[in-house]
Parts: sequence; structure tokens; C-alpha cells
Amino acid sequence: MEEGAGAAGAAAVAADTPIVAAQSLHRRFGEGDAAVDALVDVTVDFERGRFTAIMGPSGSGKSTLMHILAGLDRPTSGSVELDGVEISDLDDGDLTKLRRDKLGFVFQFFNLIPVLTAEENILLPLSIAGADPDPEWLDRLISTVALDDRRTHRPAELSGGQQQRVAVARALVSRPAVVFADEPTGNLDSKSSADVLTLLRRAVDEFGQTVIMVTHDPEAAAHGDRLVALRDGRVVHDAGPGSAEDVIELMKRLA
Repeated sequence: MEEGAGAAGAAAVAADTPIVAAQSLHRRFGEGDAAVDALVDVTVDFERGRFTAIMGPSGSGKSTLMHILAGLDRPTSGSVELDGVEISDLDDGDLTKLRRDKLGFVFQFFNLIPVLTAEENILLPLSIAGADPDPEWLDRLISTVALDDRRTHRPAELSGGQQQRVAVARALVSRPAVVFADEPTGNLDSKSSADVLTLLRRAVDEFGQTVIMVTHDPEAAAHGDRLVALRDGRVVHDAGPGSAEDVIELMKRLA
């Protein structure tokens, strides 16, 4: 085989390999009669460069699943492979390094540092890692999130929507393997929510980013390529989301 053909074949295999693969996940909280099974035998893969929404009724296990996929919690049994690394048995130090190097996070309540400017908050993951920013990428990112005139503003000087756009840029600045978004529109008005969802959609379409988002919002789920729905700790739906109305009907059936 020619060297070029071999490299192309390897690249194709890598592209086809899921960026996150969960196998037979089980998560139990408590013991004895008080035990609660938050996840039951969940096996699910997530493709590179796609936007996946995870939904389900309250107590369905959706947040537990995301926390385990992101290495923020450990399964009682089962395994998770993230960008080629089996994370289930990593110690706390290695898990922290993996999250720093491979993951971006967007949370419902922004989690910005009050004393830092918008730009400093965006650069925080690189600062913690001791890495130098790529000025061209930083400028493009700040322009994408429409914060060119807010670089030196602190969080208290920004609206909720602007703060969440800072958080999205912060999640993307290190070009992570995966961005995990936990109810990213849950604390925003409808316009700010639409802006943030458009940003996440652009991150996938323009930057090739992988986004996994937990949400209760049908409008948010409809921005994705795929909807994974849970009920009682099990995956009960895995398909394209369709319209927001389609998602609402699905959630009614699952309630």
C-alpha cells in the first residue's frame, strides 16, 4: 500500500471512530432499600463533529449520563472511552488533566470569574494549562460570539446572554475534543437562548466541534443533529430531533 493511501485510510478510520463511547453504564446511588439506579445498562456512542441533545423527564438520568461521559462522576459499572482514552479507571489527577486538555464546558449559570474581563475569562482554560493563545483563533472566536466591543468588560457589566456567550467562547478556545453543555439556555430569555444555540450550531458546522448538550428545552433540542432521550435510567429514543413540536410530543409520551 502506498504511504499516502495508508495515511488516508487511517484518517478515515479515525473519523469513523466515536469521539465518546459508553458501554453498559450503570450508576447506583445509595445502598440497600434506599438504592436508586440512575442509569441502567446504557450503551451509546457519540460521533465526531455532531450536535447531540440529551433529554428526558426529571429523574431520567440525563444529567448523570453527561457527568459520567465528561469524567465528572464515575459509573458503578461499565466503561467510557473519550477520544481514544478509557476514562473509567483513571485516577483523579489524570481525570482532571483529561478534562483540562480534551473538554470544554458550558453551564447554566455561566461560572465566570467576576474579577476577570471577558477576554481573560475566555482565555482561562489556556492560562490554567500554561498554554499560549493563538491570537488569530482568539480574534475569530470573539468575533463569532459578537463580543469584540466587550473584551475588557467584567461579568457584572455584561447581560446574561453576553455572559453565556463568553462561556461558550471559553469552552471553545482550546479546541477541545468535546464540548459538554449542561442546560446552557436554562437561565436565559428567549432571544439570548436563540443566540447561544446558534453559536453552538455554528461551532459544529464551521469549526467541526462535537457538542453534547443536556436540555429540557424542545427548541434547544431541535438545533441538534440527534436526540437521545432517557426514561428511568435507560435510553428509550435515539434519532434526529425533528422540529420543536416533534420534541414536545416525544416528551409528552415519555412523561
